[in-house]
Amino acid sequence: MKKSYTPSWINKRMGFFCLLTILFWAKTIFAYLFDFNLGIESPQQYFILFINPLATTIFILSIALYVKNKKRAYWTTMILYSLITLLLFANVVYYREFTDFITINTMLGAGKVASGLGESAVRLFRPYDLLYIADIVIISCLLGFKKIKMEEQYVRSRYAFAVTSLSLLIFSINLTLAEADRPELLKRTFSKDYIVKYLGLNVFTAYDGVQTYQTNQIRAQASENDLVDVENYVKEHRVPANEKMFGIAKDRNVIYVHLESLQQFVIDYKLVDEEGVEHEVTPFLNSLFHDKQTYSFDNSFHQVASGKTSDSETLLENSFFGLDQGPLFTQLGSKNTFQAAPNILAQEAGYTSAVFHGNGGTFWNRNETYKNLGYDYFFDANYYDVNDDNSFQYGLHDKPFFQQSIQYLEHLQQPFYTKMIAVSNHYPYSEMEGEEGGFPLADTKDTTINGYFATANYLDQAVEQFFNYLKASGLYENSLIVLYGDHYGISDSRNPDLADLLEGKSKETWDSFDDAQMQRVPLMFHIPGQSDGTVNHTFGGQVDVLPTLLHLLGIDNSKYMMLGQDLFSNENEQIVAFRNGNFMTPEYTVVGENIYRNATESVVFETTEEEQLKIDELREKVSRQLAISDALTNGDLLRYYTNSGLKEINVDDFDYKNQMEKMLKIEKEKGDKSTSLYSKKDNKSTVDLYEMKTYHELHPEAVNEENAD
Repeated sequence: MKKSYTPSWINKRMGFFCLLTILFWAKTIFAYLFDFNLGIESPQQYFILFINPLATTIFILSIALYVKNKKRAYWTTMILYSLITLLLFANVVYYREFTDFITINTMLGAGKVASGLGESAVRLFRPYDLLYIADIVIISCLLGFKKIKMEEQYVRSRYAFAVTSLSLLIFSINLTLAEADRPELLKRTFSKDYIVKYLGLNVFTAYDGVQTYQTNQIRAQASENDLVDVENYVKEHRVPANEKMFGIAKDRNVIYVHLESLQQFVIDYKLVDEEGVEHEVTPFLNSLFHDKQTYSFDNSFHQVASGKTSDSETLLENSFFGLDQGPLFTQLGSKNTFQAAPNILAQEAGYTSAVFHGNGGTFWNRNETYKNLGYDYFFDANYYDVNDDNSFQYGLHDKPFFQQSIQYLEHLQQPFYTKMIAVSNHYPYSEMEGEEGGFPLADTKDTTINGYFATANYLDQAVEQFFNYLKASGLYENSLIVLYGDHYGISDSRNPDLADLLEGKSKETWDSFDDAQMQRVPLMFHIPGQSDGTVNHTFGGQVDVLPTLLHLLGIDNSKYMMLGQDLFSNENEQIVAFRNGNFMTPEYTVVGENIYRNATESVVFETTEEEQLKIDELREKVSRQLAISDALTNGDLLRYYTNSGLKEINVDDFDYKNQMEKMLKIEKEKGDKSTSLYSKKDNKSTVDLYEMKTYHELHPEAVNEENAD
């Protein structure tokens, strides 16, 4: 009898099953750690990462345990094993090129992906890739040459069911731990990276498949006739431009400055420290807010839902709302047709567009959504020097972010439309340390609130230094700079602990009316050279920004499907709809069934017949606006709309790799006709004009006080 070199347990069906489970788990963990950049930040996340391949691997391979025939059972196991290995390996290769995971839509368009890789495909492979596929060949040979024996005895159904049940139990534990570390993981769908990190690649693929099916079902049922209702609403809802304001920023560069999590109450706010000394939290933004060159709005509200920052981008770029459930960017961003600001300005006025963001490009699915919006360039974390000293979990800190963005900004052809997404003032508002530390913390029971003012101050410094550069480089005079808060920073659940820091408020009397008022966010249109800027008290929301911007640029918005109204129009209705159906007007705040009068900040317990009719009419307008938005997005109705005259976007024309080389090539081809700042400066860089200072350099007195202590 020949001696067998394989352990006896492998010759059992359950042993063979366990072998493949362990091998696939090992390959997946290897991919997680060496091929994917999942941003593991804590021991708990490492633990979740290490267990998340187990549930789906056991579940999928357990299917073969129900097959009684010997050969069919073993080869069914190998086929299933090969398929999930193929999925893993395909994602590894795809990720190397696109820093993203393969979706169902990507699989369906595999030909486009392959053509996109082109000659570079071979370069994506690594010598160690053999580790992903070698075991399939080796085990298949061992089975074929009977070095691994096939057990005759089949697995009893109850044992097979027990294994399947075990996989479901492991998944339940995995999901519970994931939700504890990242609440609303599947509801909000921050990033594909997050789902893979917390639940695994197989779950991501299944989840994406369900979402794709649901989306396709809604799209399939939609028709061109559904657009009629949308067109009628937009026509009825549109308001004329303010003739005085129309075109005052014509042909200027547009620079959006994203004020992460900044709320309106911070503007002009002074934090009192332990010694009773007042500290202005955002001195530079305060000066801008009241500048005669700035048209500011103190009753501007965010209108986001679970999509948070991405929802604010949806609203600002398109003038319609995010989704009722989940983020539009991740669910529809790479599928829908858009007629967004960058595309409108490109085709209407020859604008170049770019987004700057020191975080991963896949977060909120930006790397795909921006293509459909029409952005020419997207500079994500791959284009920045990001390290542990200058970043945190949400990306590059604001000061180095603005500074490092200049090397790209100066090469954009003018006029340009850009968005600078700052992130430092993001939850959990960690205390600034080292040379950036020094701004006092608030004194409440909530550490999140305590750090909020310090990070807001850091954001303020970063924006001021960016403005200083714009002035020094010469970009300032020919730009329209829009500064906006994307959403709340302090949540409703934390607001009562904040109350004592606000004038006239207390934790004991805080109610839903106060929560609603806290949804105000800064909105400023800064136009250098203007002299009649003021603080405008018009009530409006983020859905109103795009129609307002277009009119400032002298572009008629009447042919576009926009659900907002020009904030400068004398006929603006001043109804602010929130995604949950609540709403705000100058006279009323409506939260659920509660109606508050803004003047008295009190609940209206009894309404007159006339007042109730007015409230009902307002509710109907809010409900209709949200319903029209949902019809437009869920049905992808803009694919049927041609009256805008815009040419359809071909996403294959957009590629966010090697962007610096592309800009330099364009400058060279245009020669004397190049309009980039770099060309206008006789091919001299303006990077050195950017002066970045730390808090301690700006406030040497703080250093002296620390030394004295």
